[in-house]
Amino acid sequence: METLWFCLVAIMIAGYVVLDGFDLGAGIVHFCVGRTESQRRRVLKAIGPVWDGNEVWLIAGGGTLYFAFPGLYSSSFSGFYLPLMIVLWLLILRGVAIEFRNHLDNAIWRPFFDALFMGASALLAVFYGAALGNVIRGVPLDPAGEFFLPLWTDFRVGSQPGILDWYTILVGLLAFATLTQHGALWIALKTEDILEHRARRVASAAWFAVIVLTLIVTGATLRIQPQVLSNLVNHPWGCVFPALALAGLSGVAFFLYHADHFKAFLGSCCYIVGMLTSAAFGVFPYVLPSSANPALGLTITNTATAPYGLKVALFWWIPGMLLVLGYSVFIYRHFAGKVRLEGETY
Repeated sequence: METLWFCLVAIMIAGYVVLDGFDLGAGIVHFCVGRTESQRRRVLKAIGPVWDGNEVWLIAGGGTLYFAFPGLYSSSFSGFYLPLMIVLWLLILRGVAIEFRNHLDNAIWRPFFDALFMGASALLAVFYGAALGNVIRGVPLDPAGEFFLPLWTDFRVGSQPGILDWYTILVGLLAFATLTQHGALWIALKTEDILEHRARRVASAAWFAVIVLTLIVTGATLRIQPQVLSNLVNHPWGCVFPALALAGLSGVAFFLYHADHFKAFLGSCCYIVGMLTSAAFGVFPYVLPSSANPALGLTITNTATAPYGLKVALFWWIPGMLLVLGYSVFIYRHFAGKVRLEGETY
């Protein structure tokens, strides 16, 4: 049951990044592809019906983590208190920027909230990536399973690292490039004319950054986290996850060249799922490795709730997730197609 719930949490996190990732990416490229007020409104309309619904997956993932692995939840939420507060404020500011920008027709008001939307989206992408980097690298857990990390120390990977070091910053940059590509592909899929053309160019440029950073981060990960290589050697079937990421990245390039934005976007989704599942497979059975002493790492066994609780939770989780999936499918089908502002014709 612990392994099953580990897989379910990993899938939910991957689903959140795929869905809310293009929202964040749209914010990152907001100024780059939208040069006029009407163009920026179309960028926002491309995510408008779904952005807040996509964040439900973050809440659902957090709730699942809480009842499946309460030991991890209590340890990580106290140790990562500072970055979690930063992420919370960035999520709030991003939502405020989207909802408030149209309240006043003012030369200062709208550009201010547009800049806030872009800045919060960019910083969220970097912090999400840095968070993943911390999980892969490990944290200095004590025998009680507790830790605290400052925002940074000397930017080196060691027994007493900070939230930000050279490795987590690299992963943050990869996350930034990945979500830039992801969001640009969504904008290209949902818009027309000059917006579609600009978004396609941004996605093409981001693709090169993604492939370079993927190679660098993969090499760095194998160097600092031996558990990843050990799992690949002992379980070769796990190569299917990085293969999925590679296939997705190849698909993005191929379908972008042929201007098939829908399939290119699906390729980006495959890349994200492949990278996140590769990370989950790489650290298994750890849910939070220890950078000081591997024996102190938090695993699926020593952090999970009682087996009976996991069984009961599964009974309620299945219908709940079916409802969420059904709602998501309905919303995306209902708002499918290119976006247009009121009164626009082509």
